[in-house]
Amino acid sequence: MAAPQLIRRNQPRFGGDRSSLLQQARFAGPMPWVIAIMMALTVMAAAAGLALSSVAANARAEIAGGVTVQILEAGPAERDRQAELAVALLANREDVVSVRRVPDEELAALLEPWLGELGGTDQEAVPTPALIDARLRGTLTPERLAELRGALSPRVPSARVDGQARWLAPVFDAIASLQWLAIGLVILLGTTTAAAVWLAARSALGSNRDTIEIVHLLGATDGQIARLFQRSIAADAAIGGVVGLLLGLIALFLLGGRFAALGSGMVDGGGFGIAQWAVIGALPLLGIALALVTARITVLAALRRML
Repeated sequence: MAAPQLIRRNQPRFGGDRSSLLQQARFAGPMPWVIAIMMALTVMAAAAGLALSSVAANARAEIAGGVTVQILEAGPAERDRQAELAVALLANREDVVSVRRVPDEELAALLEPWLGELGGTDQEAVPTPALIDARLRGTLTPERLAELRGALSPRVPSARVDGQARWLAPVFDAIASLQWLAIGLVILLGTTTAAAVWLAARSALGSNRDTIEIVHLLGATDGQIARLFQRSIAADAAIGGVVGLLLGLIALFLLGGRFAALGSGMVDGGGFGIAQWAVIGALPLLGIALALVTARITVLAALRRML
């Protein structure tokens, strides 16, 4: 042990060609392509979560204060009378911003996929309620909804008042579940990327063990050796991150074109703003940072056991 200690004390700090320590060509190795695949999947999962968040936010803003009034009366004449009275009562309220009775033709078109085309005699045989769409000023609370029901029920006994948010509550619950799924996928993919970097660093340490021992005896510190591996991993992560980002963006634009062709208002609300695009663009940088931290921790821990 005396000879190595003497060499360590008398030799200058390691200043040789650091690039010769790791000889693996980056494009020839699997690491950039593994990171590229993980990054592409991460971009798609994160984009899905952000799009769902935008859809939910826009839908909530659109139906905020929305109220649906159904006139559940079988007789057409009485149904029309109560519907007109309900519209008049709602229009005279100061807290009602807008009120509109849905035309019977529009209501029949909405029901056509389930009931088929309804003619005059069919509408009498299968009575449909009159539908009124109203929007209140401010947030629709349960107390305000109960007060509105109490105001209509004495004069419009067949009226059924519901908040529009209640109809879409299952949709919002499903969107929230999908958002959590997207977050879980991003975390899982990040963990998988870190595991791949850990395996690559361990493999590189094992294949260069003799060289590491020599340069360590020549004065190289654990930090210098760790920075050497970090530079190699950073280059691989940068290449894989950029390639994965491009692949993910191509997939997003293709899928976006498909969804845009649906012409659905809710789907159109899933567009990205500057903040969402900034998050997507920052993913490769986060991937590089994760790879650097993982490589440094792995190398320093292995060097302590090795030397």
